Amino acid sequence: MRLPSAPLEDWLRDYYFTAEIDISASGVQSYSMGEVRAITGTGHDEIDALVFDDGYSLGTPAVRAEIARRYGDGDPGKVMTSCGSGEAISLVMMSLLRPGDEVIVVAPGYHLLVDYVTALGCTAREWRLDAAQGFRPPLDDLAGLVNERTRAIVVNFPQNPTGVTVGEDDMRVLIEQARQVGAYLLWDAAFAELTYDRAPLPDISTRYERGIGFGTFSKAFGLPGLRFGWVIGPAEVLEDCMRIKDYTTLHVSPLIELLALGVLRHAGAFVEPRLKQAGVNREIVKDWAASIPELVALTPPDGGVSAFPRLLGVADTGDFCEELFQRHGVLVIPGSCFGGPGHIRLGFGGDTDELVTGLERLTTALTAWPRA
Repeated sequence: MRLPSAPLEDWLRDYYFTAEIDISASGVQSYSMGEVRAITGTGHDEIDALVFDDGYSLGTPAVRAEIARRYGDGDPGKVMTSCGSGEAISLVMMSLLRPGDEVIVVAPGYHLLVDYVTALGCTAREWRLDAAQGFRPPLDDLAGLVNERTRAIVVNFPQNPTGVTVGEDDMRVLIEQARQVGAYLLWDAAFAELTYDRAPLPDISTRYERGIGFGTFSKAFGLPGLRFGWVIGPAEVLEDCMRIKDYTTLHVSPLIELLALGVLRHAGAFVEPRLKQAGVNREIVKDWAASIPELVALTPPDGGVSAFPRLLGVADTGDFCEELFQRHGVLVIPGSCFGGPGHIRLGFGGDTDELVTGLERLTTALTAWPRA
């Protein structure tokens, strides 16, 4: 297994820590340790009493039970905790996929959900979202991709980078497409709680016997540095994942799971303020794009905190993003990192004042950029 370079991480690695203004991120504004302790009521005495023993392979029972209660069907036997959802996704893929399998992936999409499939020797069949159609998932096209060789369908709605999502009726269609060929339906639900005009979707594990849902603190909870995630799915699949984990991370740190338990028990107190902030910022982004229609074409995101606008007259945004960073101190992500070279990923989950300043500088740079 040989993984290609991840262009998104290569880009962020160079610029993430030195940007004056970051309007690139796909998560909400991060919380501090002090804020975590204040919200959860975790005292220094509780942290000091923690012993750094090894942990449970599938996760601490209390944490698994809380995840099962909030997101699953109540059965902690279907839950495994992980080092971010990225570990869980890679473990499930290694458990389920074999060379020669066909796997349907969404494009444009996040590299882990696409490139990991091909690195495992599978054939990735792209379910492409068309910018001209507002990135709306074409369910008729999906039907033409599914066949008896389809081992899994991999989706992430609300989607990164476009912000498009689906409703429960569409979810049922996806389930039916998977069920008729016995395929697994892997659903990265990192942004599930970040929706604006509709209720969050239920976890796919509660709707389909071969549905596997992934969650994380990195996006809606504002805790990317905690590196905590989970997967909910069939117990036999998690058993296979555990066997692979025995060769790598073994378990999640007991300190991380102690903090995670407090966060899960006070989830609304973390998510709701950031969702409110993101809703305000989303309107700012929509108004910004509407004010410069000659420069930008935007499909307003339904969920998440990233948009994927097209920069009109800019064939490949890589050079533009480099110029924007070097001359204006503003970080955004070139669309080529997701297979959409005429676009940028614009994050709006952070500080509102910083977003406004970043958009002003982005407009200045766009106005001066030579049009193709």
